[in-house]
Amino acid sequence: MIYHLAQVNIAKRLAPMDDPIMQDFINNVEKINAIADEAEGFIWRMQDEDKDLGAEIFQDDTLLINMSVWESLVSLFNYTYKSGHIEVFKRKKEWFSKMKMVHMAFWYIPEGYEPTFQDAKQRLDYLNKYGDTPYAFSFKSKFSAKKDAINYKMLAL
Repeated sequence: MIYHLAQVNIAKRLAPMDDPIMQDFINNVEKINAIADEAEGFIWRMQDEDKDLGAEIFQDDTLLINMSVWESLVSLFNYTYKSGHIEVFKRKKEWFSKMKMVHMAFWYIPEGYEPTFQDAKQRLDYLNKYGDTPYAFSFKSKFSAKKDAINYKMLAL
């Protein structure tokens, strides 16, 4: 079976989306999405029109939630830190507050599966409670799809 890497990241915005503080972020969203869509190893991302459900599941309408699927941890790392994404990423303090909890989680999924907001919340909650494990991890850990596939199958039982 083939596995891909799912990721979620959340950010708590400093102001409502229609506030002038957020305008430059909004102006860069299409650019960032286009960079992701063209990035090597990119497979899928949650579309903007689907993101309202995320606020319900996370029970916080000040959060912006991003979910995507990648061929590998390396492809996600390259997009995050070695593409035009980094220019906007470096400016995150202009639009988002520092979060005390872990705000990004990765996990492996079977090819073709689209992660849900519920999946994402479970992985973030788990990562915040237990730290990096094959079930939910960060760039600090380099778990393999093979190890996590076993974990994924056990959870499905």
